[in-house]
Amino acid sequence: MVEYKCFHCNKKVGPDYLRKKVRCPYCGSKILFKQRLVSTKVKAR
Repeated sequence: MVEYKCFHCNKKVGPDYLRKKVRCPYCGSKILFKQRLVSTKVKAR
């Protein structure tokens, strides 16, 4: 399952809550992000 985190309070938000509205249930922030399990490195040219 995909888990999102709130950018403001850093708490996990479940996908079933996001079906209703895109807001953090804890602080009300609209900025959520999906955590990556594997870090990605990008080379600058």
